[in-house]
Amino acid sequence: MQPFIAIALLLLVSSCREKSTPQDHLVWSDEFDYNGLPDSSKWSYDTGGDGWGNNELQYYTADRVENARVENGLLVLEARKEAMEGRSYSSARLVSRKKGDWQYGKMEIRAQLPQGRGIWPAIWMLPTDWRYGDWPRSGEIDIMEFVGYAPDSIYGSVHTESFNHVKGTQSTRGVFMPDQGKAFHVYAIAWDENSIRFFIDGKQYHQFANNHQGWEAWPFDQRFHLLLNIAVGGNWGGKDGIDESIFPQRMLVDYVRVYR
Repeated sequence: MQPFIAIALLLLVSSCREKSTPQDHLVWSDEFDYNGLPDSSKWSYDTGGDGWGNNELQYYTADRVENARVENGLLVLEARKEAMEGRSYSSARLVSRKKGDWQYGKMEIRAQLPQGRGIWPAIWMLPTDWRYGDWPRSGEIDIMEFVGYAPDSIYGSVHTESFNHVKGTQSTRGVFMPDQGKAFHVYAIAWDENSIRFFIDGKQYHQFANNHQGWEAWPFDQRFHLLLNIAVGGNWGGKDGIDESIFPQRMLVDYVRVYR
């Protein structure tokens, strides 16, 4: 997850729709139909509090129900204001790395987002093998990002060596959606060898096409895995400061589904 220097806001979602069809083959999912810690056969944790390259303020924990748990059919990721390993906030970052890794597919995540200034939740993907080198050379796919100081907008993006926020060339689109903190929505991508298309509730709003000019522009011919997290503050999420009165904040996830 990376901050953006320039963000293009798309106010109206296009009418193009993407729906799961009988031809889609479900290859991996978590329906969260259990209670307790997230399923360890599907999820691991990234842990630590070093800022994660974005000057973030949270410490990511592991195997701690206060920050990540399944209850009432939902995955609950919770950011809390509390002292944790030298940081002032705790949170969780779940990853499917080496437990769910795919080259191409359709990824669907139904979620309700946290709210408030300083919150930065994300549903995204990183390369499993980093074949082309460190970020951004091996790529990043941001299925959904939200920053609490812009409470009416959702963003979908990709980052590569040629197209990234450091150069101001990232491929980004935003959607006006003021109810995302009160309602569940389905955030999805359809990714194949020619493009990555972004959807909310089955409506396409962004596309990144393979220009066939090498890995610098298109490193997305390798395996990627999913990440679910809530960051606090950071270069983008904390741009307008943090409202300490909002905590705890939760991202609720109804399901994660991956199709071939």
